[in-house]
Amino acid sequence: MSTEAIASRTPVNWSKMGFLSLGLILFAVVYWSPPWPDAVDPMGKHFELSREAKGALAVFLLAGTWWVFEVVPIGITSLAIGVMQALFLIRPSKTAFTDFMLPSVLFIFASVMIGLVFTKTGLTKRLAYKMLMIVGEKTSMIMLGAFVVTAALTHIMAHTAVAATIYPLLISIYGLYGQGSQRTRFGKSLFMGMAYVAGAGSIVTLLGAARGAVALGFYKDIAGAEISFFQLTYYMAPIGWLMTFALWGFFMVFCKPEKKSIPGLRAKARQLNADLGPLTPKEIKAAVIVFGCIVVMSLQSFVPALKPLDKTGIILISSILFFITGILSIEDLEDIPWNIILLFGGAMSIGNCLWETGAANWLAVNWLVLFQKANWFVFVLGITFFVMIMTNFIMNVAAIAISLPVALVIAPYLGVAGEVILFASLVAAGMPFLLLVGAAPNAIAYDSKQFTPGEFFLFGIPASAMLMVVVAFAVYVLWPLMGMPVTIVK
Repeated sequence: MSTEAIASRTPVNWSKMGFLSLGLILFAVVYWSPPWPDAVDPMGKHFELSREAKGALAVFLLAGTWWVFEVVPIGITSLAIGVMQALFLIRPSKTAFTDFMLPSVLFIFASVMIGLVFTKTGLTKRLAYKMLMIVGEKTSMIMLGAFVVTAALTHIMAHTAVAATIYPLLISIYGLYGQGSQRTRFGKSLFMGMAYVAGAGSIVTLLGAARGAVALGFYKDIAGAEISFFQLTYYMAPIGWLMTFALWGFFMVFCKPEKKSIPGLRAKARQLNADLGPLTPKEIKAAVIVFGCIVVMSLQSFVPALKPLDKTGIILISSILFFITGILSIEDLEDIPWNIILLFGGAMSIGNCLWETGAANWLAVNWLVLFQKANWFVFVLGITFFVMIMTNFIMNVAAIAISLPVALVIAPYLGVAGEVILFASLVAAGMPFLLLVGAAPNAIAYDSKQFTPGEFFLFGIPASAMLMVVVAFAVYVLWPLMGMPVTIVK
């Protein structure tokens, strides 16, 4: 039978075609709709939704639909984001496509390279076996051990780098589960949980992600108050660790592993670890290079002379050194998951598109003015919810930056202290549980092929609801008990 005949008998995936069309229809309806009304903040300032801004919203809806339902590979959806901006004159093509090589995208590239090196040299197997020798044979304890290690590491290094480091370790652990590469509930819990917990742990210190330092500087400019490194950790540590253990419980309930234990795992891990023998020269070189980069990035918050150094430049040094020292070869570049790199390029492009065209400000003002006469508690949760949704689509720093100015204008009229708005927003910005583009750990976890974007989204709905409950508890009970001002006398 000819190839043409076989192709003609391939059934049409009507579900895929339907969601593909839905994204295009949403784009067309929004882009060609009549002008929309201005957004007006409490001070009477108007925010116009220009043709370009309306186009940004149209691309935003198309990308969101295609990403969630994966009608085409997620990296190809990202390319469509740049193409639609260029073809429909939403932003110049030079600007739209330059976003695909921004420093944050290259940071993700370098983080992925670190994970590749850890896998190739055998360091991940060594770490995995050591961890399994400690946590034992119960799958629940294996998950908890992986979650605790992930959260703890994000206190001292960027959560993207942590995810890239932990990911190959989880691959090695999952290899001992005995299910090959097929999808299992244990696989979903292990990898999705790692992504979620990396976000939860990253809120605790300024070292976990750039969003913290930028947001504190932004808050100082607006509110005229300064939040110290240790003050942030004091209020965030209980929330970060509460979410870490809550997420472990969440996956044990909603995605309980098929096996309660893996009999003989501890003995097998001990034997496999012994078979590895002493550290090889390549393992030592890889560890020294990665550890050196992490130390420099960590010290930036404490050593003024290191602050001007760009984190992307520092971490990319590791990629260069991997090739100079012979740890990696040109063939290893073929193992880079370019689908994930493109995914984040598209995320940066749509995020900057919403920001630069004014569409993000228009959304923020329209949403937050709904709460200008609400109870103070409802107002804080309304801001948190907006940041939580937006951080799934655009940079978390941008999500905070578009919501804080409006929120801080409204806050005094409702008797709300600025600190509680800042901290609640930072919690939500660190945990995008709905879309893969929300954070690099999400995309890195997706490379395991243990879940689809749709499954990630569906698990993210109850996880996000749980996050909102934790924020509500912190705002109303925990933070006031810890001394944070949440209300002011009007």
